[in-house]
Amino acid sequence: MNTPGISKHQVPPLGGGGGITAIILAGGLGTRLRSVVSEVPKCMAPVNGIPFIHFIVWFLKNEGIEHFIFSLGYKHEIITGYLDKTFPQLNKQYSIEQEPLGTGGAIKKALSLVQTDFAVVLNGDTMFNVHIGELVNTHQQKKASCTIALKEMKQFTRYGSVETDTDDRITAFNEKTYCEKGLINGGVYVINKNSLQDKELPESFSFERDYLEKFLASEKIFGVQNEYYFIDIGVPEDYQKFQDDYNLILSKKKYNKTGNTELLDDFFEGLASLTDF
Repeated sequence: MNTPGISKHQVPPLGGGGGITAIILAGGLGTRLRSVVSEVPKCMAPVNGIPFIHFIVWFLKNEGIEHFIFSLGYKHEIITGYLDKTFPQLNKQYSIEQEPLGTGGAIKKALSLVQTDFAVVLNGDTMFNVHIGELVNTHQQKKASCTIALKEMKQFTRYGSVETDTDDRITAFNEKTYCEKGLINGGVYVINKNSLQDKELPESFSFERDYLEKFLASEKIFGVQNEYYFIDIGVPEDYQKFQDDYNLILSKKKYNKTGNTELLDDFFEGLASLTDF
């Protein structure tokens, strides 16, 4: 099992020397968060004035990601405007849904822009500080179709649980119900491009239900258990918790208040100290 900690990690190079692409899913309507964030998409929810997606980009850059594809839909102009202004040098593309495609349709559309055999995929409303290089290594070693970062949780009802065998191959995705202790899908994936592109799937579909669950027996789907910091800001309580965690970390550190660079470096370093999630 991995030990919590935040540092910059070298992502293993792909065959042919190409860099790894990350797809950030940020096209949802964010209806559960509307009571506290109503004017902007969920990934733009501010944390002390910094949009949440800024944390995602910073995390991925620190993990060595070189190419970014933002899968967008609802109020996408707000997101593209911010990213173009704040990260003008970022190697990025936009995959924009004209109609909602579901998580699966959004991933499949974005994968059409990927130039390599696989991509890292993650949700734009979730912070899970996995080591991307370790996830990619496992994916390659297992010759997996899809590899999922799993998080151990206690006393939860919000998520379905995941079961694995002794080889870390996923054997079951269970429905949401109270669970005293178990693994959940942390929403960070390494996905082979042809795993979705080669299948007969509708234009709009659920990645979780129509791919992961439907093809669990025939595809090689593995899980990597992690103890790193995890939070999904999709509900007001957890959005507030992330803001509280941010303020808690920075209140304990001396930092330069003149720019986001110093703030975020301190923040990610400090996440290692948060062990009671």
